[in-house]
Amino acid sequence: MSQHFRYYLRVRYSECDAQKVVFNARYGEYVDLASTAFLRAIGLDELLGSGQFDYQVVRQVLEWKAPARFDDVLELTVYATHLGNTSFTLMTEFRHAGKDAITATADTVYVAVDPQTLTKTPLTDQVRAALQRGGPGLVVDHAGYFPIRLQEG
Repeated sequence: MSQHFRYYLRVRYSECDAQKVVFNARYGEYVDLASTAFLRAIGLDELLGSGQFDYQVVRQVLEWKAPARFDDVLELTVYATHLGNTSFTLMTEFRHAGKDAITATADTVYVAVDPQTLTKTPLTDQVRAALQRGGPGLVVDHAGYFPIRLQEG
């Protein structure tokens, strides 16, 4: 299992197409959910919420290797692969939860922007350090994949 940040989601019926697999456009949405959760988990939640850190997608390359279907639990692993002056690249690997085989990948380039003018702005030292550190061992489970056990006492 990966030591990178992991995000779990369950495929909903409405996300599937007539072929009964996840519609291709949904993968971009899944990447957005996982990358936002990743940025929050690595400590950038306050900067995101206050508007001190804003970014836009400038490039995304998706590759599919195997389908996902209704009610599948997907594990998305997210980590930074490149940090530029104003841009950063996040890799998202899709797997069926608990499996090693990668079913899809998304290589997404983001650029930091000023929230008012939408002009490029350099990555701050805080953002750069958080992206370099990544989220080893951090998990966000929106699928209910890991059952919660209440302690008695």
